[in-house]
Amino acid sequence: MNASFMQRHALTVIVLAQLCGTSLWFSVNGVGLSLSRDLGFSEVDLGRLTLAVQAGFICGTLFIATTGLADRFRASRIFAASCLAGALVNGAFVLAATQFPLAVLLRFVTGLCLAGIYPLGMKLVIGWTPKHTGAALSWLVGMLTLGTAMPHLLRGGTLGMPWEWPLLGASLLALLGGAMVLRLGDGPHLPPSAGKARLSEGLAALGAKRFRAVAGGYFGHCWELYAFWMLTPFLVMREVERLMASTDLVAWLSFGIIALGLAGCVGGGALSRRLGSLWVARWALTASGALCLIYPLLAWAPPGLLLALLFLWGFTVIADSPQFSALAAATAPRERVGSTLAVMNAIGFALTIPAISLTTTLWSLQELWVLWWLLPGPILGLWALRGVSGSAEPAPARQA
Repeated sequence: MNASFMQRHALTVIVLAQLCGTSLWFSVNGVGLSLSRDLGFSEVDLGRLTLAVQAGFICGTLFIATTGLADRFRASRIFAASCLAGALVNGAFVLAATQFPLAVLLRFVTGLCLAGIYPLGMKLVIGWTPKHTGAALSWLVGMLTLGTAMPHLLRGGTLGMPWEWPLLGASLLALLGGAMVLRLGDGPHLPPSAGKARLSEGLAALGAKRFRAVAGGYFGHCWELYAFWMLTPFLVMREVERLMASTDLVAWLSFGIIALGLAGCVGGGALSRRLGSLWVARWALTASGALCLIYPLLAWAPPGLLLALLFLWGFTVIADSPQFSALAAATAPRERVGSTLAVMNAIGFALTIPAISLTTTLWSLQELWVLWWLLPGPILGLWALRGVSGSAEPAPARQA
């Protein structure tokens, strides 16, 4: 593809590459039911594999922040190298799945690779799209969401085939995403690298009251989000069984519920240009928190109604994420934006570990009531935002 054409459509290239690269994230969860059937994996086993990815991502982002890699080297090259490594490690899982300790290690390394994809994708967007960062990041996070859902689509499209095929498909997508970004290169709207960074510099923005409030909202959002995505196939399976329908529907419905978050992100991004990111973030967090509260209370309701609520939840649960990222990028030190975003991601994703661990461990005992363990996220996130006023779409001068 012509380089000048790609630069004219840089945002499109980046978000498509993000879609391809982040398909590695939940690649194993997409075939979770097949792993349970063929290899005897339990809900707890699948939860451990997901936790390994989250732990790897956290370690990777902390390494990036500590070494300053995100601000010392070209983001496009880190992104491409991470996609290549992630594709290879994800493919290796196919050979190691029967050896559970090795499988967990490979998922951990996959998380390390994702640390070079998601935060660096945000920096690429900021470098190519200096204005309306909230709207631009809404497309990026929307593609992260679609990438998360992609394994379920790959599983649905390969029903009747071995579970290895969707995993290999995710690896091929990651290779494509890395090649696209490598061809595009870095954007012109970020300053030159500032040399070696210290972790304290990545944490420096937490000293600002407004940034702390935004980060607190983001942390509450993280507590809820990934646990909900992890539980989606289980929630869907419950309703499919109540409908006495084919379990083949689980993959398709799970994909639809998670993928609808793309529309939530993009719609929220459009609203942020008129109403501000703070307004979007607050209302999305409020809506998903309300669904978290009422869903277990409706356990008796018709399966169709509960499935509809899951689609609504999938729409709202991610819509606030790009707005939190836009605010964080705007209030971070300009020369350390990559490190600051990496640190915020690391803390946020650290909070996903107890949330996922609790819900997957207790699912067999509590079923729908396990969702109330997610409520502290939205509640504390909204509490953190209580003192913030004004538009959350930062002033253009601070959005470079």
